[in-house]
Amino acid sequence: MSNSQPRGKLDTPLKQKHLSMIALGGTMGAGLFIGSGAIISEVGPAAIVTYALTGLLILLVMRMLGEMAVANPRTGSFTDYARDAMGNWAGFATAWIYWYYQMIVVGFEAVVGAELLQRWIHGVPAWVISVVLLLALTLVNLISVGNFGRFEYWFAGIKIAAVALFVLAAGLFVVGLWPSARIDFSNLTEHGGFAPHGILSLFAGVVVVIFSMVGAEVVTVAAAESKEPGLAIKRAVNAVIFRVLFFFVASCFLIVTIIPWNSIAEEQSPFLLVLQTMNIPYVADILNAVILIAVLSCLNIGLYSTSRMLFTLGARGDCPKWMASTSKRGVPVWGVLSCTVIGYACIAVGYFFPDTVFLFLINASGAMILFVYLMICISQIVLRRRNHADGSQLPFKMWFFPYLSIAITAVIVAILVSMLFDPTSRASLLQGLVVVAIILVAFAGKAAYQRSHHFDSNATAKAAEVALVNTYDRDRASLQ
Repeated sequence: MSNSQPRGKLDTPLKQKHLSMIALGGTMGAGLFIGSGAIISEVGPAAIVTYALTGLLILLVMRMLGEMAVANPRTGSFTDYARDAMGNWAGFATAWIYWYYQMIVVGFEAVVGAELLQRWIHGVPAWVISVVLLLALTLVNLISVGNFGRFEYWFAGIKIAAVALFVLAAGLFVVGLWPSARIDFSNLTEHGGFAPHGILSLFAGVVVVIFSMVGAEVVTVAAAESKEPGLAIKRAVNAVIFRVLFFFVASCFLIVTIIPWNSIAEEQSPFLLVLQTMNIPYVADILNAVILIAVLSCLNIGLYSTSRMLFTLGARGDCPKWMASTSKRGVPVWGVLSCTVIGYACIAVGYFFPDTVFLFLINASGAMILFVYLMICISQIVLRRRNHADGSQLPFKMWFFPYLSIAITAVIVAILVSMLFDPTSRASLLQGLVVVAIILVAFAGKAAYQRSHHFDSNATAKAAEVALVNTYDRDRASLQ
């Protein structure tokens, strides 16, 4: 393209308010508004504890990532830290695993968005609406990084406001201050007790909940395109605990208090059932609009994060180098366009094979984020021991190192192992392992080709690192 340059230079227009909203609203997708029904029906009222435990796990992983990102903010974020800690294979694998995960999310969210819009738009095929949604957000991401930040700011703001209003109204209902309401906490213990399926169900539910809570890690990628990345990352990590407690734990508590847990079907939105119980008019249309915005937000974030993964991979020679070229506005154009092509392919697969191949892709993406989080944990332990053993030089650091870091790593491994023995998640783990194996084979093939052609991959990676760091530092200096 004529307006692109061979050596990429990302713009840095994202502001603190954009990054704060990305951090707060990044995880609030359809998984919260609809997926919460599945976990409540599986665990019962004790889902409150499951959300709290999962939120704690996400918080600690984000703290570990935050330590590395504040000390060394980079566009590749956790993929670069994995490369630094364990070698080129780890950076390559982590980037492609995350890219795969987010690309499936992009296609899935486009399909879900079309289904939501069909409530109001009749006579238009769902695949047409999916394509239009993906095209619209592609243009948002292509015009400028600032556009991404502005759209996500408003998307996240609406989601946060919607959940805040839900918590406020439902809270008034629970304490008897809502019309025709009375104080009643019986639903927490009736219908089989607080944990009707036993204590072990609390931990089995973590496997389900963790997929609806991910997304905060995107802020460490986006922070590299802001003026004060360290400050942005600190605020984002600190905001995780409030987001988890308020949006997930509080919402779950109010839901299981107001309606019996065993009246919620897996495919139903418990938010809708609660609002119907409270006799709020036009509730179905209101919630449909909120979920649609949540879906568009996830689609927007998916396009952004995957294009930045390709930018980093291209700069390092792990994918075509033209992926690292940027427009005059500092947008990795080819990265964005390439991601949308895969998105359209996912929409087509979902259309032609709704119950076979597309379902396979969705299931295979399930374990991907756990693999990424495992790589983040290992990277933090290795880099901390190698570069900052006592932590005295770090402006932001993980608590109780190394004990807590090792414990969280062990917990993630335990979750992955537990998936093997759980019939509902075994397929997700096995399919995910197949994807990881394919990625590792691709890296081995790339390395063998480079050796046969006497190509110094370490020198190329080092040169790419210097170029990216110099570009990043130059951009920041020019804006200060």
